[in-house]
Amino acid sequence: MLSFLKKRKGKPVVYKRPEHCISRKNIDPDALRVLYRLMHLGYTAYLVGGGVRDLLLGRKPKDFDVGTSARPSEVKRAFRNCFLVGRRFRLAHIRFGDKVIETATFRQESQSIGEILENASRGPQEDNNFGTPETDAYRRDFTVNGLFYNIKDFSVIDWVGGMKDLEKKVIRAIGDPDIRFQEDPVRMMRAIKFSSRLEFRIERKTLAAIKRRHECIKTASTPRVCEEIFRLFSFSKSAQAFKMMWECGLTRDLLPELADAIDATGGAKSLAWRYLEVLDEFDAKMSEIGIDVSNAIRAAVLMTPLLKAQHENGGAVGRKAMGIMLRSLKIPKAVYFTSSLLMESPRRLSVSPVKGKTRFVYNRDFLDALDYNRIILRAEGKSEKALDEWADIYDNSFAKSPSDETAEG
Repeated sequence: MLSFLKKRKGKPVVYKRPEHCISRKNIDPDALRVLYRLMHLGYTAYLVGGGVRDLLLGRKPKDFDVGTSARPSEVKRAFRNCFLVGRRFRLAHIRFGDKVIETATFRQESQSIGEILENASRGPQEDNNFGTPETDAYRRDFTVNGLFYNIKDFSVIDWVGGMKDLEKKVIRAIGDPDIRFQEDPVRMMRAIKFSSRLEFRIERKTLAAIKRRHECIKTASTPRVCEEIFRLFSFSKSAQAFKMMWECGLTRDLLPELADAIDATGGAKSLAWRYLEVLDEFDAKMSEIGIDVSNAIRAAVLMTPLLKAQHENGGAVGRKAMGIMLRSLKIPKAVYFTSSLLMESPRRLSVSPVKGKTRFVYNRDFLDALDYNRIILRAEGKSEKALDEWADIYDNSFAKSPSDETAEG
């Protein structure tokens, strides 16, 4: 058993309803339906993880996950709309239309310290042992994610000190951070994601462990790393997140060419951070009207420092930059091709449109190209006049047939 588990006091701190702000009216009704059904069948069932954290912070959770004493097969029997998924650990996905309430049996750690360190180079290990609410809380990544909401008496159950860290606005690893980050290196990226998203500071020992163990990220599952990279853009906090990635050494581990470009263009004062700040501003405005910024724009903005650090043709460097992401992170090919086009587009859109040579407005990625160029020009403090002219051409021509335009010479 892991050494930090021996330090448990044996009893959690239980915060009764008057001591916290969670109300059932703020919980998804389908999540409540799952909780109540499992409880009525005699199982323990709690709302767990980030949903509890966000409710306590007065935020609207993106997902509502359930932890339960019921085994996956028992959950499946309890819900006709349930599907079991997962290899490392069986999860129950209970579907309500397009919505999924993820329901997991309480787990426990199955490895000793020696086993974790011995297997660290092999990536995340099997985690198939069922446990108790206590063992499940201690195997989670950070204290603020280790809180449980009990629908039975409306209390919050805290085994790991998460409530105090929420009050202090701190991201703290549960247990020894060196061991936890070797056990699952993606946790380092998650610490940065939560820190930037919630505007919390990373606790001193946890941050020091990230800086010591950052190279472990090379052993992590590439699809998981790619997923976390794009999650760093969420909530319009990418500038802060990626700067922390660079400061901790994770950028050099994952995208060394990008790290070199950032260093070559000023390091902490690189325009890379300004590009991301403007992207965040743009992303926030789009979110207000219910529009998601594409991952192609995000990837292109992230890799733009390579364009500025190398004195080559923009299109060639753009394809090279996205090729790096394709090779290192296995980004989707659709993102690769679109991002490459976006990084090549300044050679067309940086000059006023010429009559008869405006077919680019009919390209399906034209609007993304327009947005990408606006982000870059605003970050650099340059005129957007040519882009406005291209936008006018688009507005006046989008209903026309491309055959009405003369082919480019």
